[in-house]
Amino acid sequence: MSLGAFRISGGQTFEEARSVEIVDQLLLPHTVAWEKVDSIEGAFAAIKSMKIRGAPAIASLAALGIAAELLTLLDGSASPSFPLDTLASPSTLLSALLTQTAYLLTSRPTAVNLLEALTRIEVAAKKAVDDGQDANDVARKVVEVAVGVWSEDKERNKRIGDNGAKWVLDKLEREGTINKGDKISVLTVCNTGSLATSGYGTALGVINSLHTMGRLEHAYYAQTGPYQQGARLTSMELASIGTDNTMVCDTAIGALIAEKRVHLFVAGADRIAANGDTANKISTYQISVLCSTPHPFSPNPPIPVLVAAPITTLDLAMASGRSIVIEQRPSWEATTVRGRIVETEELIKNKGAVAEGGKVEVATVMVTPPNTRAWNPAFDVTPAALIAGIVTEVGVAVKSGKEYDLKAFVASAGKQ
Repeated sequence: MSLGAFRISGGQTFEEARSVEIVDQLLLPHTVAWEKVDSIEGAFAAIKSMKIRGAPAIASLAALGIAAELLTLLDGSASPSFPLDTLASPSTLLSALLTQTAYLLTSRPTAVNLLEALTRIEVAAKKAVDDGQDANDVARKVVEVAVGVWSEDKERNKRIGDNGAKWVLDKLEREGTINKGDKISVLTVCNTGSLATSGYGTALGVINSLHTMGRLEHAYYAQTGPYQQGARLTSMELASIGTDNTMVCDTAIGALIAEKRVHLFVAGADRIAANGDTANKISTYQISVLCSTPHPFSPNPPIPVLVAAPITTLDLAMASGRSIVIEQRPSWEATTVRGRIVETEELIKNKGAVAEGGKVEVATVMVTPPNTRAWNPAFDVTPAALIAGIVTEVGVAVKSGKEYDLKAFVASAGKQ
């Protein structure tokens, strides 16, 4: 069973628990520690510190933080962000809510799912106030919408995975790249599975669906420094799926494409502009460039790049990726590494094998001279011209020319 980003203990619903537990992803894969989140500040801190990451999971946790506090308030107790008099009037509640959504939005600005979720909550609250509902009913409506952000994400990810798997197989068979029924090998980056979403995953969901269909030969995943999301997290998820998989050093992606058969590069997304330009984990752009122009000795023709994301990741108000704000992470995250303490001599002696069980010590060590400055953007933007398809829960968008018309794609999907 795959380890997920969220859980609720004791067989309770979220409304009964008024909290959710998240797995601290900074400690994975060596330690599995669950942390209770029942407040807006708790959600903000977990998102900002990257105890939880992945655009859909971030949006879900922010929404659940709001819902948890409002449920406490509706039960007659003050919460950390909402004093008891917040329910004195609908306008008082709305003002307090808008303050908190604005605050949560600053936790990680690049991921559009967070903006979409908070905007959806704000719109629902404003409509309830305009409809003349009292403060308690407005709060109940916000809770309903906020919990919906989380539950809907779980349902749509399976559709994304299945849509993407079917699309790439049809494409490769139609073009004659593979024979009907052949298995394919896939490359991915970062972590886009159940740890980055509310369940199943986006890009990793496509890999999961291919495996379930019996059409996955091998999964390659980028190490994904400096936070090592591939090494630490995707490794765990692929092991739980049970498919053959190999981690690839970030600096060896070009060599992989030059030497090994790779049929698809599938990536997630944190924000997709209306023309298809896509912000995703740093290195997605350079991998896409390498896929478009394989080495002359490579067994691969140009490798299609597939972006997997829910409709909520599409920012239709943004014309192109030039306007995407790229989050800059601190230097120390790039100049340090956290991991399990092992003895080098033992690794050499045992040919890299490490005994399971026993006491596990984890430490953070600096790998650069003190006070080294690092340019450490969290994301880069892959231009639409390099992307063969954008798979969502409602289907796969394809481009005409070098760019996409995602406004038309969404409008068409809404009519189906």
